[in-house]
Amino acid sequence: MSDIRKNLEQIAETIEKLEKRNSQPVAAPLPIIQDRSLSGDAITGGTIEQFRSTGIKDSAKTQVLEIEKDGIRVSTLYADRVGNDLVVQGDLDVKGDVTAEKLHVKHLTADNRNDSARPILFDISEGAKQNGLAWTGSTHTKQFKFRENPDRLWSSETIDLHQGKEFQINGQTVLAEDTLGVSVLHSNLRSVGTLKGLEVSGNVNFDNFVFYSAESEKFSIGAEFPSGMLSLGSFDHQFVVDPTDSGDWKIGTWTTSSLDIITDDTARISIDTGGSITVKGKTVFEKTVGINVKNFQDDVDLAVGGAVRFQNKKQEVGDNAPTSGIYRQGDIVWNTVPRPTAYIGWVCIQEGNPGIWKPFGHISA
Repeated sequence: MSDIRKNLEQIAETIEKLEKRNSQPVAAPLPIIQDRSLSGDAITGGTIEQFRSTGIKDSAKTQVLEIEKDGIRVSTLYADRVGNDLVVQGDLDVKGDVTAEKLHVKHLTADNRNDSARPILFDISEGAKQNGLAWTGSTHTKQFKFRENPDRLWSSETIDLHQGKEFQINGQTVLAEDTLGVSVLHSNLRSVGTLKGLEVSGNVNFDNFVFYSAESEKFSIGAEFPSGMLSLGSFDHQFVVDPTDSGDWKIGTWTTSSLDIITDDTARISIDTGGSITVKGKTVFEKTVGINVKNFQDDVDLAVGGAVRFQNKKQEVGDNAPTSGIYRQGDIVWNTVPRPTAYIGWVCIQEGNPGIWKPFGHISA
């Protein structure tokens, strides 16, 4: 009896469990997941902690990466290397150093000094005229650039040195605030201020009017090719002062032009192209005068080497009356060999060739 009762109690418990199961919804059986068989469709929401894969290691304690429909957002990015071109559309704030093989900048604003130990390099293989510095934002772009043909540095603005500084070439001063360097030997100056001292070595040309030739050692005014040590030129005439081969000096016209010596803008002594001299005005000789005389002796006031004429009367010397030549009445020939019983000379009493002559001035015995 006891065995039958136990069996009936077990049957009753089983029936009761079945009734309770039928009165409650039955949950779906849990899927069985095999190793390395979980797909993305099996997870919706939820948090995966300590996630690891071959290329990903998640050790974050808070959220640092957010994936949106148009990109990702991170609070702090650590990247040892960017392997492709990078475009930054917003501002880029770099707290450390930037090292670049090439840096292309359309607009550069810098507030700090350049501490680089290397110079700024510009590639002039192409577009050399565009290389250099430029400042905008003013009435015009201010530039300091490299230019070719010939190679040079070009500035659109005035270069202003600090007081006391100077331009140098090879360590020598070329131009200072108030000094032109001693190495400057050639210049095309067009105008200068007041000169306190001027030393010139070589040729000189003042306005194509005043010339000095260092080769010939000649100075001229108005004559580009002087004919004397000192020359004054006008059109095709020259007045010269020049030494002679014998060590004397000569002065006068080099060309075929007359010479006037003037006072009060009036000619006082005139010398024509043939050498004739005309003296105008009163003439005073304070010493003796010799005319056509060699070995001149100053025991007389006037010494003449040939015939003379005064008041239109000719006087000459000879040992007899003339036998040829044109003479006029009143002309006299003085006897060069006077002796006792002879005559002092001969006088022309009728003009002609040679005219009629009579002795005068009988010398006693």
